[in-house]
Amino acid sequence: MSSNKRKVPEVNSSSQADIAFSLLIFFLVATTMNTDTGLARMLPPMPPENQQQEDIKVKERNLFLVLISGNGAIMAGTPTDQQIIDLRELKEKAQEFVLNPMDTEDLPEKEDTEIELADGSKWVYPVSQGVISLQTTRDTGYQAYIQVQNELTRAFNEIRDQVAEKKFGAKFADLPEEDRAAVAKAVPLKISEAEPRNIKK
Repeated sequence: MSSNKRKVPEVNSSSQADIAFSLLIFFLVATTMNTDTGLARMLPPMPPENQQQEDIKVKERNLFLVLISGNGAIMAGTPTDQQIIDLRELKEKAQEFVLNPMDTEDLPEKEDTEIELADGSKWVYPVSQGVISLQTTRDTGYQAYIQVQNELTRAFNEIRDQVAEKKFGAKFADLPEEDRAAVAKAVPLKISEAEPRNIKK
């Protein structure tokens, strides 16, 4: 009795490597990857070599200190008057410091600065000399640091919006590049980040 066995056809696998490689290339091209954007900060220019250290000190009235402790507590204020505050209060306190609306002597000075506009005209604006100094400890959490950075940046952005609407009738982000540059000169983003402190336990 003869057995009638059927031969199973072999699958040609020579092209599978090409297909897998093509799919890999497709997913690499089509997939978006998360990237860390970081924080946008413009560093001041290097001082001249012959400049004395005393010349670059900031007057006490022009300095607003913000310290983030290891447990996330925030202490903020002028060098002579610092208080523990809530994160939600930080933006308003930073704005009050920068604007100095009542021109009090214990808040920043203002310097009338001539700013050239896109049409060639001049705009004189009292630029605040205030500097916000952000300081952390070695055990400050990243989340707390980012939250404080965001609030300080929001404070400056809202001031820029106010100035832009008063001068140009539109928010800062909606202005053309030349007008944005003028408002940025009127309200410079002055956030200095000091070396983290070592806290003794």
